[in-house]
Amino acid sequence: MSTKLRPDYAAIQRRRKDTRSPERLIAHYELERRLADRLRAAGRDERSRLYTEVYSELFNSLPDHPQKTAMSSRTDWIVKQVRLLKPLVRRGDVYLEVGCGDALLPFALAGFVREVLGLDVTDALVDFVAAPAGFRFLKTDGVEIPLAENSVDLAHSDQLMEHLHVEDAEAQLREIHRVLRPGGHYVCKTPSRLTGPHDISVFFDEVATGMHMREYDYGSVRSLMLQAGFRSVEFALVVSGYRLVTPPYPILRGVERALQQFPARLRCNVLARCLMGITAIAIK
Repeated sequence: MSTKLRPDYAAIQRRRKDTRSPERLIAHYELERRLADRLRAAGRDERSRLYTEVYSELFNSLPDHPQKTAMSSRTDWIVKQVRLLKPLVRRGDVYLEVGCGDALLPFALAGFVREVLGLDVTDALVDFVAAPAGFRFLKTDGVEIPLAENSVDLAHSDQLMEHLHVEDAEAQLREIHRVLRPGGHYVCKTPSRLTGPHDISVFFDEVATGMHMREYDYGSVRSLMLQAGFRSVEFALVVSGYRLVTPPYPILRGVERALQQFPARLRCNVLARCLMGITAIAIK
């Protein structure tokens, strides 16, 4: 059976500013779906190897992948993240970026803390020549964090949790809790399933079937974080890195439940994406 785009794919492309041809969208989806299915079916030991393998194949096979063509917006993204995170750190703190990629965000925060740590499955994107004093790279198998207990003041991840196998996401949360000092914060940004899917499957499916192993909502993120040991979880509404307000959880959860009653196409508007853009702040 041939792969078919959704009838409204062109409108989704305009919203996402994706200019690729239908053929390239299909090629991306078929590759990502195949790689994602491998991860979903793999056992824990195999997944520790597969994360690096499947993402290497994905990016090496797709020269027009959006993450490769959107580098011009990278500087703007870093400015927004620094704006959000800077109020949560002090000079003597240790900062950990979970899924650091090119580590430019830890580099940018180096002047505000004592040490910045970048954690990822590979250091291939890190320019160590440009690294500031106080930066250290840590390699992970996707779950484990090679740090002592109670050694980090602030941990952060952006668009990472959804890429992990569900079992690994739960295990990683426990690891982040373990390495945080009492009173330490974990800021986790992840897209909401209510306004998704947010991976390539948005052009084909109603739920995430690509490299987003699972997309979450306020209720599921809060539940997982509390199960991992965090004593409290709150959700901030953030625009351009500015923390505008932190609504009470029951209100956000109520809005979420109300939105679930609407068809998916009506949930993908600017207001819904702002209200449902998950920025969880968990405290140990």
